[in-house]
Amino acid sequence: MHSAAPHIPVLIDEVVAGLAVSSGETHVDGTFGAGGYARAILDAGAARLFAFDRDPDAIREGEDLIAASGGRLTLVPERFSRMRQALTAHGVDEVDGVTLDIGVSSMQLDRADRGFSFQSDGPLDMRMSQSGRSAADFVNEADEAEIADVLYHYGEEPKARRVARAIVAARPLARTGELADVVRKALGHHPGMKKDPATRTFQAIRIHLNEELAELEGGLEAAEQVLKPGGRLAVVTFHSLEDRMVKRFLKERSGDVPAGSRHRPTVAAAHPPSFEAVAKPVRPGAGELARNPRARSATLRVARRTAASPWPHVQERTAS
Repeated sequence: MHSAAPHIPVLIDEVVAGLAVSSGETHVDGTFGAGGYARAILDAGAARLFAFDRDPDAIREGEDLIAASGGRLTLVPERFSRMRQALTAHGVDEVDGVTLDIGVSSMQLDRADRGFSFQSDGPLDMRMSQSGRSAADFVNEADEAEIADVLYHYGEEPKARRVARAIVAARPLARTGELADVVRKALGHHPGMKKDPATRTFQAIRIHLNEELAELEGGLEAAEQVLKPGGRLAVVTFHSLEDRMVKRFLKERSGDVPAGSRHRPTVAAAHPPSFEAVAKPVRPGAGELARNPRARSATLRVARRTAASPWPHVQERTAS
């Protein structure tokens, strides 16, 4: 199981250690990508690994790993938020570990034809599943107010209105390079800037199109449902929106929430903690940052499943 991966995922040793993988266990890799975490989990002794990815390229290119694993790997072309349903279809009720590496994969970023990055010019696409509405559709069809809202909420762009106005004025846009140039001009880009001003806009549009925050919320709840008592959840995030969601979910599910009031009753009081913290959040060390600059914003959070029943879904709690 030591075939070379095209990309080494960040914090890979820390993820495997956090999962405490043991021989004979069943695990889920919710974000297969180029297979780096999957290889490491199988190398650590997992007897079965179900790897999810909605990107057809990832599933197709991972086929060789099935044979290399001796049949221990099952690739599932599905969103990780649907892991419970998919595992049930495979006759699996519970697993020992779930790993989620949130956001766009290196293999998607590095392929110009996928349109996720402005580092190389390509078509404005950004669709993880390669189906549905593209980035070009969004920037050319959405009105200025919708574009501004997306940039503000998902990219935390402080000048979202200015950028949205510039995008509308420059339409039609078809290439990543075109969009990046419009954003840079609107925000005053100059060589030597620490961060390209187009970064936040590309991040926001990608998150919006792929419904990434809703998918993360659904994935965390699905992990809670499929993990057996003592099973572990390891989540790697790359920006503040994602990390805040994971942090809030684990604090709530572990009972670490402020006391309620008559205006805002505490949810935890009605539901025993379904998770407990394993360790403090982990960030990449200097050595890893030197090897892989993309790791600079990564955060790993690990939690252990308790014997308590899963909490109600968000929709069920809202309706009740």
